[in-house]
Amino acid sequence: MRGSFFLRLLPQLSLLLLLSLRRVWTQEHVGTAPSRSPVVPECPEACSCSLGGKANCSALELPTVPAGLSWRVSSLLLDHNRVSALPPGAFAGADALLYLDLRENRLRSVHARAFWGLGVLQFLDLSANQLETLSPGTFVPLRALRFLSLAGNRLAFLEPSILGALPLLRVLSLQDNSLSALEAGLLNSLPTLDVLRLRGNPWACSCALRPLCTWLRKHPRPSSETETLFCVSPRRQTLSLLTAFPDTAFRHCAQTLAARDLAVVYALGPVSFLASLAICLALGSVLTACGARRRRGRTTVRPLLRRPLDPEGPTSQEDAGSPAAAATQA
Repeated sequence: MRGSFFLRLLPQLSLLLLLSLRRVWTQEHVGTAPSRSPVVPECPEACSCSLGGKANCSALELPTVPAGLSWRVSSLLLDHNRVSALPPGAFAGADALLYLDLRENRLRSVHARAFWGLGVLQFLDLSANQLETLSPGTFVPLRALRFLSLAGNRLAFLEPSILGALPLLRVLSLQDNSLSALEAGLLNSLPTLDVLRLRGNPWACSCALRPLCTWLRKHPRPSSETETLFCVSPRRQTLSLLTAFPDTAFRHCAQTLAARDLAVVYALGPVSFLASLAICLALGSVLTACGARRRRGRTTVRPLLRRPLDPEGPTSQEDAGSPAAAATQA
């Protein structure tokens, strides 16, 4: 009986032995292999970096943009610091940067070449700073930009050349500045703009507001997203709703020339002046030459008219002194 019992358990014991040997072999050949940890991007000093290329430099009291940015960084958080200026090439090396947060710093100046090299940047937040002016061409290199916030600054005027042509920009935040109007070229260069945030600005109901009112009528927003925008000057139109102005309200305004038209006028002005001067000189030379020729003709004709004409007499002094003439006289 015992022999038969052990014979019955033999297959089960063999199976358990094989499973234990397989586990030991797996631990020796697989478990001891070195594991590959995900690559962490090169991190700027004093910042913390995580997987996916995110560099967190928030609230570190940094006075400048940290050095050591690499192409592995795709998201850079620099908010709540003490950065006061962005020099040329401030983000050199971060060619793959997609997200840049610079809100709530002390930014007062941004060089026109500060964002050079950020051709794939899609999100830029410069809100809650101290910007009063921006250089022309500041955002021109950011051809892939989709979101731009300049809210909470001290901007009183925005030239169209500051933004340039941003073909993919969808959201532009300009609220809480000192803007009284927007140039026509500024909005015309943003073909995909869908959201324009404007509240908290001292808008003036004048002819300069016509491009903005036209844009607001062409891009109505849902009631839940509509901003209530009022004029604060002049006094007779204080608290007038911007969207309530039809195009006929600006019929008395003279049509302003676009920048391209002004350039053509300024270029043609000196050219036309020089051309007219050359034509006048040429005509004067021709008239002077004609007058001199006419005077020479008169001086040659007058002596001939004064000389008496004798059809029977000698025609010249040579004929008068000839022998034939003497014989005739005798």
